[in-house]
Amino acid sequence: MIPELGHFALILALLLALAQGFLPIIGAHRGNATLMSVARPAAQGQFVFVAIAFGCLAYSFLVNDFTVENVARNSFSQLPKIYRFTAAWGSHEGSILLWTLVLAFWTMAVTVFSRHLPEDMAARVIGVMGLVSVGFLAFILLTSNPFLRLNPAPMDGNDMNPLLQDPGMVFHPPMLYMGYVGFSVAFAFAIAALLSGKLDAAWARWSRPWTTVAWVFLTIGITAGSWWAYNELGWGGWWFWDPTENASFIPWLAGTALIHSLAVTEKRGAFKGWTVLLAIIAFSMSLLGTFLVRSGVLSSVHAFATDPTRGIFILGFLGVVIGGSLILYAIRVPKMESGGSFTWFSRESMLLVNNVVVVAALGSVLLGTLYPLFMDAMGMGKISVGPPYFNSVFVPLIAPAMFLAGIGPLVRWKQGSLPDLAKRLRVAMIVSVASALLLPFLAGGFNWMASIGIGLAMWIVFTVLIGFAERLKHEQGSKLAALKALPRGFWGMQLGHFGLAWVVAGIALVSAYEAERNVKMNVGDTVELAGYVFTFKGAEMFDGPNYRAARGTLDVSKNGKPVFVLHPEKRVYNASGMPMTEASIDYGFTRDVYAALGEEIAGNVWTVRVFYKPFVGWLWIAGGLLALGGIFAAFDRRYRIALKKTAETVPAKGAALQGAKA
Repeated sequence: MIPELGHFALILALLLALAQGFLPIIGAHRGNATLMSVARPAAQGQFVFVAIAFGCLAYSFLVNDFTVENVARNSFSQLPKIYRFTAAWGSHEGSILLWTLVLAFWTMAVTVFSRHLPEDMAARVIGVMGLVSVGFLAFILLTSNPFLRLNPAPMDGNDMNPLLQDPGMVFHPPMLYMGYVGFSVAFAFAIAALLSGKLDAAWARWSRPWTTVAWVFLTIGITAGSWWAYNELGWGGWWFWDPTENASFIPWLAGTALIHSLAVTEKRGAFKGWTVLLAIIAFSMSLLGTFLVRSGVLSSVHAFATDPTRGIFILGFLGVVIGGSLILYAIRVPKMESGGSFTWFSRESMLLVNNVVVVAALGSVLLGTLYPLFMDAMGMGKISVGPPYFNSVFVPLIAPAMFLAGIGPLVRWKQGSLPDLAKRLRVAMIVSVASALLLPFLAGGFNWMASIGIGLAMWIVFTVLIGFAERLKHEQGSKLAALKALPRGFWGMQLGHFGLAWVVAGIALVSAYEAERNVKMNVGDTVELAGYVFTFKGAEMFDGPNYRAARGTLDVSKNGKPVFVLHPEKRVYNASGMPMTEASIDYGFTRDVYAALGEEIAGNVWTVRVFYKPFVGWLWIAGGLLALGGIFAAFDRRYRIALKKTAETVPAKGAALQGAKA
């Protein structure tokens, strides 16, 4: 009964999405207030029904209802309850339902926080999001129904993929989807502006906080995914340029370019066409990521060709969204008024160059991700595009953006002075160059990669400090009080750039100075790495809730003194028989020491991998700083003031219009 209720709720949600998608847009075009008023209740009703459907699916997993095919394929009676719940989005069908739920949530949030908007603008924005919901709800009902029954039902399930039985599964996919789908709001605002023909600074001001919040969620999701892979996979890596990773990184790059472009459009009225195009690209890349991950094309182009229904549907939907958006863009942009003028050396020009660099880097990742699939599909053989390509192409492309991140915030709007800026930045340049040349020797010996990374990181840090110093230079009284009084938007920008410096430094240092040993160890054997001595004490068998595991013990000492003990595990899951490695990590601010248990060669003789990862923890700190900066920027006081002023203006305009009609 519960699965049937979930299926029926999805049908009702689709009907409401159709009403939400078409009626308000028609009403806005005709000036019909009755049709426009459908937008909010239809969107809120759709959210309720999608939430009911997701609740029914989650309940089916929690109670082990193996009459539901989705539950039987992706769960197991011995699975801990927390993983039974996360299994609801561990399958293809469940993940698409989660995507649709998140989209319905974002739409409902827009209905609640858009009452300050002109009614026709709000109707168009909610309508566009409704049309996107129609596509995903139709996709679920036609190709990916999560409530299909099995008859006869199996006695037990096939189990959840052991890779997904990790705490990271609780928060990584929801955070990632909140970011992915959040770009639909920026997309909807851009399309609404194109439909209305009013491509002014107002739409940028309205959409900028939404875009920043979506970017924050995506940043958290990517950071959590990297941490999850580092902890779970047992090979000590934090990023492998895997197509699934790239599927989230590409929209993040597009979103990064978008939030910087929105700043220029809002403040100076420039880059209008470019900003709209970036909003289209950001959401299109999110849809492309969905196609790559959910169509089956990544596992095998030939598997996709054998059962292409889902992939063709997503591909067709992608074509409609991207193609329709670009056609509308091509029609409207030539009629767009140009924004404020600026010289070749100004904050606008720096942000434009930065955007071009980021988009070029995005293109290099997109090419490296899609090219192997294209070659395979054309029957031209399988090729592998991995870290060597991305490190040699993406890194040199993105490095200038790191340098410009230090310059941009210190250049004046409209027209800057290069000699004046050079004078203000000379100390930062001297310190950065000196740090690049000297600090690598303290980290473990001179290395060009580490040198460039440290130099860029120090450059960003010192330009951030100069930004604060110049803001406080003319302040009277307490500097602490003046710091607290600085706008949240300024704090957000500086925290984000400071986090970027941590990313650059962490990547450069761990890539240059990490070390590992892969050895065969008997009880009592030792191995030395980076000054640490690992002594193998053997492995003991134990039973987990749904697996059997060997837990190794490694006593770790330094300078002859015990410092910590590591307990890596080798698990074999009961239902699938799949082996999994559970790494053991001693975390530190300046280094992680990491151990993974391999295969048992003979009685208590194991292969063991030990790693020394300097400064790898800085990557997770950097993700937190970037997200915190985005939160500060999204909740800047000027947005609340602007919303209040618009909320007061919109009713006044409505009253005046009613008076004129009377």
